[in-house]
Amino acid sequence: MTRRRSVPVWLSHPFRWQRQPVPRAAVLRGALSAGPLLAAGIALGRPAAGVLAALGAMLAGVNDRPGTRRSGVVHIGLPALAGAAGMLAGSVLAVVAPGWWSLPALCVVGLVSGAVSVVGPVSSTAGMQMLVTTVVGAGMPMPGAPWQKAVLFLFGAGWLLALRLLLRPLRPRGGALSGERAAVAAVFDALADALEAVGGPQAEAARRRLTTALDRADEALRLRGVFRRRAGAAERRLVGRFAAATALCEASVALLWEAQPLPPRVAEGPRRLASAVRTGLPAGALPAPRPGTPARRAFDTALLEAATVFGRPDAHGTGEDDTGEDVHRLPEGAAAGARRRVLGPAGREYGLRVAVCVAAGAALALALRADHWYWLPATAAFLVKPDMGPLFSRVVTRFAGTALGVLAFTVLIAVPAGPWWPVVLAVAAGALVPVAVRHFAALTAVVTVLVLSFVHIAGDTAVAGLRLVDTALACLIVLLVGHLPRLVDTDARVGARLSVALRRTEAYLRNVLDAPAQDRTAGAAGTSGTAEAGYRERRALRRAAYRALGEARAAAELAAAELPPARARAGGWLAVVASTERIVDAVTACAVRLENGTPRPDPRYAQELGDALAAVAEQVAHRRRGPVSVLPDIAVPPGCDTLADVAGQLGRIRGEAAA
Repeated sequence: MTRRRSVPVWLSHPFRWQRQPVPRAAVLRGALSAGPLLAAGIALGRPAAGVLAALGAMLAGVNDRPGTRRSGVVHIGLPALAGAAGMLAGSVLAVVAPGWWSLPALCVVGLVSGAVSVVGPVSSTAGMQMLVTTVVGAGMPMPGAPWQKAVLFLFGAGWLLALRLLLRPLRPRGGALSGERAAVAAVFDALADALEAVGGPQAEAARRRLTTALDRADEALRLRGVFRRRAGAAERRLVGRFAAATALCEASVALLWEAQPLPPRVAEGPRRLASAVRTGLPAGALPAPRPGTPARRAFDTALLEAATVFGRPDAHGTGEDDTGEDVHRLPEGAAAGARRRVLGPAGREYGLRVAVCVAAGAALALALRADHWYWLPATAAFLVKPDMGPLFSRVVTRFAGTALGVLAFTVLIAVPAGPWWPVVLAVAAGALVPVAVRHFAALTAVVTVLVLSFVHIAGDTAVAGLRLVDTALACLIVLLVGHLPRLVDTDARVGARLSVALRRTEAYLRNVLDAPAQDRTAGAAGTSGTAEAGYRERRALRRAAYRALGEARAAAELAAAELPPARARAGGWLAVVASTERIVDAVTACAVRLENGTPRPDPRYAQELGDALAAVAEQVAHRRRGPVSVLPDIAVPPGCDTLADVAGQLGRIRGEAAA
């Protein structure tokens, strides 16, 4: 019997396609964004102005992802501001330091862009957009003062953002909070899916999807709080329901840790609560509690509390949810954490790599054709981003997408349809952008058609083939730089995120084991404000640990899909992430048991386990790989199986780190 050999991940990754519904509203916005702006520029006799505005609308359209209106303001608006700043800086460079003199400035912008990109998805998009527009402003010959170019770019992005804010149903389902309601309802749905998967092979994947849903709902509610100084009654009620969802999720994680299959009726409660959030109707009768394990009792208690929250009339107060938490408050230490990432090894490594790739691309392009040199370094700026996929996959899909886009534009532009034909192509391509984001090659093809339409209107009518050559050269540069052993270290990227996850796991574990019992119901009844504050702190620490683990897993999965040399350097990070996830799950199960009367373990175990996690985090942050010899053998007393699991997973981490 022959053993079937699976296709290597680095080879199969370029063929992966995201499955998601067609965003009809985004398709309409895409059709009404770049194309009409181009048409307006032509009609007014200022095609260059139309091109700059359309460029801003195009880049904003790439960032036009599903979410609430306020998340759209952040995800589109902040990169647009960064892009306008880059356009201003690049246009100034074109005047004061043209050609080869701009290379030092591009290196500096590349360093800054790469360093700030490690903070998060929005900062990554903003950093890349700033770099690309700097290159375009410095290398694309366009008339107008630098400030005018920046204003036109910002106007185009603002046009797309205005379409997102204005083109919506007059009476959206769920009212003014429709997006936030959908995000909170998605948490209850993901919770029901996780409960149905308990004890099965899909349990871990379901728990990760639940964590993602919690992150999105948390972001949606916090962004609404940022944009409004005072929360209304409906908003406070929704935040209270989200708090009930997080309490249910905590108990569900304990059920996932126990890994005992549950009867189907257990998932009925979250399903009905999800429907109640979406429709505003009563949740109806929820499943009655039944005796079981501590985790099951905790889940039934949280479900009854959720029923109480859903049965209340609109809350009244001054910006606090039903648990007393300020809905406008941002996570503490966010600014300090972002600064550490930017100045840390991952920020330095990525910033240096971006600077080298963009500078090399600009130098090669200037040597080949000094009049149109922007395409090559701009392509390198897109290709160097690790959050767009593994390096080999990015290179293959970028070249394939560019070739397809150039071929499509060459065929379509040959149609004798008059001078307005590029505008028609821009309208069609803009409408396809929200669909093409499912795959990098498809998105590249659509964006290539858009950009070629722009430059054709600007008077550059015979460079489609040169774009393909420049893309091939950019792919070669990024592929070479991406495998330089002293410049690119996949361990730095993964290790930085994993060390953060381990430190947050340590903080969560110490909070659970060191603090006195935190009774959520006592705090809700008003008899123990300290206990309620402690519970909110524990919830925030748990969310921070899971969020950091999600980032670490994403980085480890990308490292595992790199070419064999880089993948060998990355080692077994995925196994370390999986063990850390198991530790957080076990700590959550321990917290649920302690809250339901289980005797508190000896404090020395909290100290030993916390010290062991701190040692691993220090190891990962500074030395990346190698044996973790400082981990002690922790003897957990019998009957404390949650902490025994934590100690066991720490042993596995020690083995993986030494491998």
